[in-house]
Amino acid sequence: MRVLVIEDDPAVVSFLKKGLREASYIVESASNGVDGARMASGGTHDVIVLDLMLPGQDGFDVLRELRTNGINTPVICLTARDTVHDRVRGLDLGADDYLVKPFSFSELLARLRAVLRRQPSFSADPLAVGPLTVDVITRHVQRAGKRIDLSPTEFALLNYLAQHAGQVLSRTMILENVWDMNYDPMTNVVDVHINRLRKKVDRGFDFPLIHTIRGVGYVLREEGA
Repeated sequence: MRVLVIEDDPAVVSFLKKGLREASYIVESASNGVDGARMASGGTHDVIVLDLMLPGQDGFDVLRELRTNGINTPVICLTARDTVHDRVRGLDLGADDYLVKPFSFSELLARLRAVLRRQPSFSADPLAVGPLTVDVITRHVQRAGKRIDLSPTEFALLNYLAQHAGQVLSRTMILENVWDMNYDPMTNVVDVHINRLRKKVDRGFDFPLIHTIRGVGYVLREEGA
């Protein structure tokens, strides 16, 4: 799941990025309304966390612009002002939910799950690749009935592979979507984590599910699929 955080407070952005990535979300951020509206206009994010008090273009204007342009990505607004007027204004402009600062991170996660469940394209059913199941909601992974414990990064990587099962994913694609990094030919972070994942997902089972496509990248699929 891709989250866009539009927030100008570096401490809040750092806090949200760390927590959301640990919860296996892919996170991008913008520090002002102009950049945030531009990034959100592509409609490539699953949910937007939008601060209302932004430099350049405030959150209300960002929200109005997105809805006017037909961008229906769910938006959770953050505000330091707990007034009925602000909440009503934001909801009338198309916000899906509200959180008042300071807020509990666990509440933010719950609200993210809630707005995502309301989306027609969202499915709460676990992803299945042969004998492997990946439950995005509970973050449980099983293969042939055996539970597999993964770190947050390992889960995010497996979840991305499972969402694109049967599709060969390049290292660049994996870096951009799991680590939010541009490709660096000197880094082996993808290969290191793929190897760790293989030890947990494939070792001790009859056949591998994670395959290397030499010179291209990796794919998650059943043998012979």
